[in-house]
Amino acid sequence: MSRRIVVTGTDTGIGKTIFSAGLTGFLSASYWKPVQAGLDEETDAQLVARLGGLSADRIVPERYRLRTPASPHQAAAIDGVRIDPAALAVPDIGDRPLVIEGAGGLMVPLHDNMLYIDVFERWRLPVVLCARTALGTINHSLLSVEALRRRQIDILGIAFIGESNPVSERAICEIGQVRRLGRLPPLAPLTADALRTAFKASFRSEDFNA
Repeated sequence: MSRRIVVTGTDTGIGKTIFSAGLTGFLSASYWKPVQAGLDEETDAQLVARLGGLSADRIVPERYRLRTPASPHQAAAIDGVRIDPAALAVPDIGDRPLVIEGAGGLMVPLHDNMLYIDVFERWRLPVVLCARTALGTINHSLLSVEALRRRQIDILGIAFIGESNPVSERAICEIGQVRRLGRLPPLAPLTADALRTAFKASFRSEDFNA
């Protein structure tokens, strides 16, 4: 079985999709976003393909494409869809590694009785937790680590996103007893080349071995 990694975050809007694009390219992997909410602008899969330099065959189609840019459970309700857990089985794509991106944080609901973390618990795949470096990251990160450990979900480590904040990064890793994978700095302009260069400078591929 090829390497399969789940990328989740401590919150929404922290740069998780940009990180996923960099990781997918870095590992020569394929990418899968099980549930896409919002179709009017560039989707997460389209962004990952563009920034990760991925060919179309390395993008696994979403199981649910919801038009409304909202929490998946709300978008599904507006679209008249109910997300079926059985439809979220991890696809078998052969020997190529697979990066799977969740939506927002761990407790994002997919419907009234199912959270994203419930799906992660069922999958039993290693998780990379993306955390911003800004104020509030210690609390959000440690709560997320605790939630994953409570479900006995393997944490590969934390990937920080943003400006350097050694005090907060160290506190999270030491208190949470979790590995620091690296930090993706702000990139301006944000291009495929800039992301590829930053990833090579900030992360080690061996740290993503399950």
